[in-house]
Amino acid sequence: MTSRRELARARSIEAYERACRVLVAGVNSPVRAFRAVGGAPVFVDRAEGPYLFDVDGNRYVDLVGSWGSAIVGHAHPAVVEAVCRAAKNGLSFGACCARRI
Repeated sequence: MTSRRELARARSIEAYERACRVLVAGVNSPVRAFRAVGGAPVFVDRAEGPYLFDVDGNRYVDLVGSWGSAIVGHAHPAVVEAVCRAAKNGLSFGACCARRI
């Protein structure tokens, strides 16, 4: 029998099953510990301000803040504008870069 919680996370569970076929343990680095507690991790679809929204449409308060890099919240207009300006010059070079400082 499928629980209400499983139904509310059906798309996250399906995404996790697909990810397990192509990623180590099906997740990004710090989330690999999820296997130890059982279940399937939440698959985030988008974020705005202090909230994360999963692929099932559930809303969560983001208490992690992307490990500090989202300290002003997600998709803050000033940050989005700065990233768009920077992206025009390339995002990753695999070499030293003055902008990184």
